[in-house]
Amino acid sequence: MNTLAPNLAAGAAVPAPRAWQPPGLAIIFLTEMWERFSFYGMRALLVLYLVHELGYKDVDAQVLYGTYTGLVYVTPIIGGWIADRWLGMRFSAVVGGIVMMLGHFAMAIPSLLHVALGLLIVGNGFFKPNTSSMVGELYEGVDDPRRDGGYSIFYMGINLGALISSFVCGTLGEKVGWHYGFAAAGVGMAIGLVTLLSFQRVIGRAGLREGQAPVGWNNAPAIAAWSVCAILVVLVGVQVGPLLAALPLAAKIALALVAIAAAIWLPAAIGDRKSGGEKLTAAEWQRVIAICVLTLFSVFFWMGFEQAGGSMNLFADKQTMRTFMGFEVPASWFQSINSGTILVLGPVFAFVWAWTNRSRHALPDSAKQGLGLIVLGISFIVMDRAKVLADATGPVSPIWLFYAYVLQTVGELMLSPVGLALTSRAAPLRLTALLMGVWLLSSAAGNKLAGSLELIMTGTGISPYRFLYMAAIGAGILLLLLTPILHRMLRARDISTVA
Repeated sequence: MNTLAPNLAAGAAVPAPRAWQPPGLAIIFLTEMWERFSFYGMRALLVLYLVHELGYKDVDAQVLYGTYTGLVYVTPIIGGWIADRWLGMRFSAVVGGIVMMLGHFAMAIPSLLHVALGLLIVGNGFFKPNTSSMVGELYEGVDDPRRDGGYSIFYMGINLGALISSFVCGTLGEKVGWHYGFAAAGVGMAIGLVTLLSFQRVIGRAGLREGQAPVGWNNAPAIAAWSVCAILVVLVGVQVGPLLAALPLAAKIALALVAIAAAIWLPAAIGDRKSGGEKLTAAEWQRVIAICVLTLFSVFFWMGFEQAGGSMNLFADKQTMRTFMGFEVPASWFQSINSGTILVLGPVFAFVWAWTNRSRHALPDSAKQGLGLIVLGISFIVMDRAKVLADATGPVSPIWLFYAYVLQTVGELMLSPVGLALTSRAAPLRLTALLMGVWLLSSAAGNKLAGSLELIMTGTGISPYRFLYMAAIGAGILLLLLTPILHRMLRARDISTVA
């Protein structure tokens, strides 16, 4: 039935055509860009700083790096839950930004290394899931065809910040002084906070709870209180951490399994106050389970991809020819290949996903992610060959790293922005930020495994890069086989909501 004619006859205004993308996307884009500038600036320097300045062995530096980056992606589970139940996404993002800024500045003081890392871990928990979820709230319903393209553009903001940071923080850290590089990362986080707070009107209601006002000076006492609580948690964690590290391996594995089980169970078991604590429906259960399955597959991707800040960073530092016309290129610059490639290919993928999503024969999200895993695996065939050659003949051409990073970027564009958009679209509305944190669990586990992989592979006779290409390609093929089942689960809707 045509319902438009009666509205026009009654004098109703014709709805304005939707913009290509919501105006608020630009503000969240810039906020995330500067936050990622700070995060990737510190990430590019951390392992090199530990090895060259603090005297860590390569394997120990990678383990600490993996522990830090792994925990960075665990805390969003808690931060997303707090935002969903109490603070709201925007307020939580402000708290997280302040705590992270303090952490970056603390990195400039060697004696505060572990406190600084703790502040970055906790602050990211408040910030990361909520900015990602705020992007989803800019759109008109879960089926808005602009959503996937918007997340690809948002992802470009992440990588623009990463690109700039490699040259600014990397150059300052390696050429001037490590602490100048870390301090520059803190300045970047401060700029991101100012951007978010100054242009809230452009974002509209995205990230605000029902009846909640934009974040202003009247919120300063509450923001300060939450920030102090975060600092206290970090100080306690620094004292407890060594005790946990001393536990037997079996106890560590048991704790990890309990944490993962809780993260998967919480979204279904904890009802948000807005929904009156109602239980998940059968269709919602299917979508939650599908998101968790994709989270497990993504572990294989991040285990490989996050070699960039660890083993591939050290490969650039020690086994790559870096002198050009008398200038020694900083090892951290090689990490800009990833972000630069995304800036080139990001718009292409945004267009392709938007076009295919309007097609009757759209490629399912899980299939895109499976292909991304396979492409990642191919990149480690390249790295395995480069490592064998470097071990035999000495430093090799930088073209090996270039090819590997470009392939990894293509795989990343097939998996990561697609996963963000999928979670935002398929998650039950009352659990959006929390399930975004669950999605980020794959990065947590992958980062930890990335840092520990060389230690794990010791004595097996299998090189880390060889293991990575076999694992990633195998996981990608299996995910392609499971795609029909996962696709049906992700599209599950309750009959009452469809009628």
